[in-house]
Amino acid sequence: MNQHHESTGPVDEQQITLRGPAELADALPYLMGFHPSDSVVMVALHGGRGRFGGRLRLGIPQASREWPSVAEQLAECLIKGSERRGGRPDAIVVFLCQDPAEGENGNQVMERLRPLAQNLRTACGALDVPVLEALCISGGRYWSYCCPEERCCPAEGNRMAMPGTSVMAAAAAYAGIQVRGTLREMEARLAPLGASAVVAEQQRALDAAGAELIPKILDEAGRGDVARETLDLVRRLMKRLEEAPMPTPSASDTDDDRLITHDEAAAVILGLQDRETRDRAAEWMEGPEAGFALRLWRALARRCVTPYEEHAAAPLTLAGWVSWSTGDEPGARVALGLALRADPHYTFAQLLHEACNQGLDPETLRRCLRGERGARAAERTGRPREERRARHRTVRPAVGRRTKPPRGPVRPGPTSSRRRSAQTPPNRRGSRSGR
Repeated sequence: MNQHHESTGPVDEQQITLRGPAELADALPYLMGFHPSDSVVMVALHGGRGRFGGRLRLGIPQASREWPSVAEQLAECLIKGSERRGGRPDAIVVFLCQDPAEGENGNQVMERLRPLAQNLRTACGALDVPVLEALCISGGRYWSYCCPEERCCPAEGNRMAMPGTSVMAAAAAYAGIQVRGTLREMEARLAPLGASAVVAEQQRALDAAGAELIPKILDEAGRGDVARETLDLVRRLMKRLEEAPMPTPSASDTDDDRLITHDEAAAVILGLQDRETRDRAAEWMEGPEAGFALRLWRALARRCVTPYEEHAAAPLTLAGWVSWSTGDEPGARVALGLALRADPHYTFAQLLHEACNQGLDPETLRRCLRGERGARAAERTGRPREERRARHRTVRPAVGRRTKPPRGPVRPGPTSSRRRSAQTPPNRRGSRSGR
């Protein structure tokens, strides 16, 4: 189960009137920026006219015994999050989105998820916020859990509107809002490569890079050398992506993968496990370089093959940060959610995920990173010592609430969530940042 909630702040003040379950179901992808699959989505409503507020998404737990406790957590998260942003919701709309499994139809999905819908309605009601509507969307149809009328909500469900024909689609097109496929498709762009031959070659490269780089990272003097080499390689790879012919949208990820060798990918992935190196890499966050950085972080996330899946937390977090910094909040939440799936305790991803979900302005962190880069440039040109001391006394703005104390810069250990025995050869273990 994905334990990491996704929510956003209130939508813009454009007035759009949605009439009934059909238009609500059609509006969901525009509210989220993608088609949520295998997801619980909850949307807060404010005021007598039901203005959309915060949104929250969670993967549907596979074990039904978890549904009551998850429902309570989701209701509390959305309601308290709305209160922190300035207003308790007056009602909530719930969506359960799941395609039929093999041999299953949409009606069966709706009935199977009915207890979860009831858990969510009960949990919200316990906090004195009613669920105005609860919809199941499956197989191109929708059902209402709140409407008992067979005339408007038949047992076989109602067919979804044709894409692009609703009032929400027209308003979204006018506002320039795009829906970029399904959640599953967005996650697939960041998933480890699956071809067995490629996986084996990348695994060997990661093993070799780990044997070479980990002893240096664990050594105070060697860490600086690895950081410089890693960042220099990142610059060269970004330049290579910039100079390559513009990839076609359908083959962009494949083209990027071809431009990066297995050894280069392994060296950067291992180098980014050092926290300070990763923070330096986060400075490629705006302007023309941000797009090339994002393509590189995505490509590196795809190279974190078995048993190095946990190493993906660093490039996925950087991908999420660049997406958020450049205004792509749906892409940011997907990348950061995957980073936390790879390593639930990765502090940088936790802070960014919370800040993005709370609707904070990324400019606070951008200013901080610009200041760090400017301070290093000034030190290289011989800025007076007193100015450097004053910089070190400056309080850095927080991205969000720190949920646990920071750890050291490097944590050696197994790369897979399945802990291996002590007999595992050292060149197969890897090293990861303390966050």
